[in-house]
Amino acid sequence: MLETSARLLRLLALLQTPREWTGTELAERLEVSTRTVRTDVERLRALGYPVHGTRGAAGGYRLGAGARLPPLLLDDEEAVAVAVGLRTAAGGTVAGVEEASLRALAKLEQVLPSRLRRRIGALHAYTVPVPPDRPGPRIDPETLTALAAACRDSERLRFDYRGHDGTPSRRTAEPYRLVNWGRRWYLVAWDTDRADWRTFRVDRITLRPPAGPRFTPREPPEDVADRIRRGVSSAAWRYRADVTVHAPAEAVAERINPAVGTVEALDADTCVLRTGADSLESLAVHLGLLGCDFTVSDPPELVELLRALSDRYRRATG
Repeated sequence: MLETSARLLRLLALLQTPREWTGTELAERLEVSTRTVRTDVERLRALGYPVHGTRGAAGGYRLGAGARLPPLLLDDEEAVAVAVGLRTAAGGTVAGVEEASLRALAKLEQVLPSRLRRRIGALHAYTVPVPPDRPGPRIDPETLTALAAACRDSERLRFDYRGHDGTPSRRTAEPYRLVNWGRRWYLVAWDTDRADWRTFRVDRITLRPPAGPRFTPREPPEDVADRIRRGVSSAAWRYRADVTVHAPAEAVAERINPAVGTVEALDADTCVLRTGADSLESLAVHLGLLGCDFTVSDPPELVELLRALSDRYRRATG
């Protein structure tokens, strides 16, 4: 039988799993009586852990949220995951969390067993981060948490917004989701003035409190991650093309990433691929990898490049 202190830690570890335990289940796990379980639960409550209990056949115990953060018990994999996440956050894009992340990481590493410190230390020592080509914008954590709370509570937002070209505007929107893409954050929301879904860069948002009133959430027209992926990619395209592909739309859509473009069926055997890239060479390579016949009429520079590549490939084969 476990000693009292060890048993309390074991009981706490069980209660920290996201489920409700009956007194009988806890007694079996701890190899004690249900009376001892009740006594240990009272000890945890005296230490400040908010252990909630319900009576009856379907009753049981669960750990609730309290007024302060109690100590947490983590298994090996959880501890490694938290340490990696904290170190990543220390170099992230949300301003103001770096120092707090390093403080939390120092506290965690101080109490980790040596075997876990070695694993985390090796991961840090032998991992070389590649800095981005362009540093991402810094996000105000208060703005980020305010947007998340408005999404959760379905509260309408008013904010000033700076467009891609620097043009300012005042917007009223019903927030739906936050999306983290690379080193940027985006808000997907229903723009009430434009009566349509819009995507906003969080670093260009200046909130105008207070939030409200409440609204009834709408059904989004598409997957928000795909919406961001396509929007971010197309915004970076320097060259665009509408390509007629001589294959069914379903077959072409299966071969491309949504970030590459959109596919629209013309008939059962032909479709239009609306795509683009930062360079004509990249665009030509992507089209060649489709594995389908296609026709390009615009832009003229792409047509000329495809002709030159065609001649070059023909000469390469003798």
